[in-house]
Amino acid sequence: MRLSLVVTTYERPDALAVVLATIAAQRRAPEELIIADDGSGPATRAVIDAFAARCRVPCTTVRQEHAGFRAARLRNLAIAASRGDYVVFVDGDMLLHPAFVRDHAVAAQRGSFVQGMRIALDAAGTDAMLAAGALPPDGGSPRGARGARRLYARHSPTLARLSMRLANRIVAVKSCNLAIWRDDLEAVNGFNEAFTGWGPEDKELVARLVHLGRRRRTLVFGGIAWHLHHAPAARDRRAANEALYADTLARRTVRCEQGLASHLPQTPRWL
Repeated sequence: MRLSLVVTTYERPDALAVVLATIAAQRRAPEELIIADDGSGPATRAVIDAFAARCRVPCTTVRQEHAGFRAARLRNLAIAASRGDYVVFVDGDMLLHPAFVRDHAVAAQRGSFVQGMRIALDAAGTDAMLAAGALPPDGGSPRGARGARRLYARHSPTLARLSMRLANRIVAVKSCNLAIWRDDLEAVNGFNEAFTGWGPEDKELVARLVHLGRRRRTLVFGGIAWHLHHAPAARDRRAANEALYADTLARRTVRCEQGLASHLPQTPRWL
């Protein structure tokens, strides 16, 4: 299995630099890394270029012009550029445990997708991590993890395997730590680009995967990632996006209309 790791980012070069450092420290490297940039400026581009020059796996960058919150389109660009069989999505403010990629590779099963967990760091813990520029040695948990979720920073492949079904009940869908087979993404036409602004574009994608017949499995005690603190995104499109999500549920939609296909090479039609 070839695993593609996708990292999305926008105008947070200090966070991206630390995230990329955690990717460089992976015990099992992805077969390729795709950095999806939402039109950031020179500082972010400098971080990406410097990392790509020393990256030990193929590293591709896709970019779109920044025109508001268009995460669905940005992720579709990354999927279209990927060459792997299995795509793992993370955000550019998620610090990855050294076994993160390996855990996701082990958890992959045909007929299912894997939802990972994010462990939130508070503002002080985030500042400390940005100053340090790397995780604590041996994948130790950073300071500042908030709430009960800090318990899931314990890395245990055995607990991860045993808890995958139960964890479906306690972990919400989040695209910041989500793994999906590439052909399943093509079958549902990727993320729905009708979603603009903050909203449940990730939950809507997962609903279509379930309608396709794919099972959700949730990874805790493995695939560990810590989320750097930031101010919440604007919620001005929330009501419209929730309505789109509700329509997908009501219609049991499998394939969205505005999605991945528009970014894929067109197959020639022979007469």
